[in-house]
Amino acid sequence: MDKNQPLTRWRPPHGISVTDLGFAMAVLLLIAFASIATDTFLTERNLVSMSRQIVTNGLLSLGMLLVILTGGIDLSVGSVVAFAGLLATGLQAHMPWPLAILVALMMGLAVGAVNGFLVAHCRLQAFIATLATMGSLRGLLYMYSDTPQYPVDPLFRSLLGGGFIGPLPVPTLLFALALPIVWFYLNHTVSGRAVYAIGVNAEAVRLAGINARRHVMAAYMASGCLAALAGVLLASRVGVAQPSVGVGYELDAIAAVVIGGGILGGGGGTVIGVLGGVLALAAVDNVLNLFNVESYYQQFLKGLIILVAVLARRKKV
Repeated sequence: MDKNQPLTRWRPPHGISVTDLGFAMAVLLLIAFASIATDTFLTERNLVSMSRQIVTNGLLSLGMLLVILTGGIDLSVGSVVAFAGLLATGLQAHMPWPLAILVALMMGLAVGAVNGFLVAHCRLQAFIATLATMGSLRGLLYMYSDTPQYPVDPLFRSLLGGGFIGPLPVPTLLFALALPIVWFYLNHTVSGRAVYAIGVNAEAVRLAGINARRHVMAAYMASGCLAALAGVLLASRVGVAQPSVGVGYELDAIAAVVIGGGILGGGGGTVIGVLGGVLALAAVDNVLNLFNVESYYQQFLKGLIILVAVLARRKKV
C-alpha cells in the first residue's frame, strides 16, 4: 500500500493465480475419483452430512482469514470452540438457552478482545499471545467443567443443530449467511480495506492516519465471536459439549485459509478462497472416511497439504 494512496480508493488484490487453479483442479480430480470409486459420495445423505460438518471449520476459517490478513494468527480458536459449547449447554440449567448462547458468544468476543489488545496495544507477537490465550482458556474451561455437558432444553438441538429450512440444515445456512457478511466487510467497508492494508504495510497505514490498532482488535474480536458461534453450533449438532473438543481445530482453519490463497504474514486472501479451502479439506476428510483411513493418516495428510500450499505460494511472501 502506498502511504500517499487514500484508503477509500485502495482495493484488496484480486485475481486467480496458477497456484489457485492447480489446487482447484486437484480438488475436482479428487471429487471425480470419489464419485467413481464409491457409491455413497454423491448421495443426498452424504452431501447433507458434509454440509453440516464444514460449518465448524468454515466459521473458524473466516475468522482466521481476518487475523491472517492483518499479519497475525489466532491459535486460541479451538479453546474458544470448546468453552462456548460448554457455556451454551451448561448454562441452560440456570437460564433460557438463547441467553446461554448469548453468554457463549460474548465470551468469544471477550477472548478476541484480549488477543487483540495483546497484539495491537502490547505489541506481542500474535503467535505468542494467542498461544498463551489458548492454554489459559483451556485450563479455565476444565475448571468450569471437566465432564461433558448436555443441553437441558430440547429446542437447543432441534432448532439449531438438527433443524432444517427446506433441504438445508440450519447450521449450513448460518455459515452461508456469514460468507457474504465477511465478504462485504472486507471489500466494501473502510475497516475491511484497512485489514488488508495493515497486512501489506502497517507503517503506511499508520502514516495515513488510520488507527491500525482498532482494526486489528476488531479482526481478533470477530475471530473469537465466529469461533464461539462454531462451538455453539457444534454442541447443538452433536448434542453434547466436551472440554476436550477443539484441539487442533486451529490447524484446519489455517490450512483452509492457506489452501484458499491466504498468505501467512498478511495482505493476501479472500472469502471465496477460504470457502474453496474449506470445501477441499471437507472433501479430503470425507473421501478418507469413506475408505476407512485411520485418523492419524488424515492428520499427516493435512499437514502435508499445508506444507505444499505454503511452498507453492512462497514467492508471494
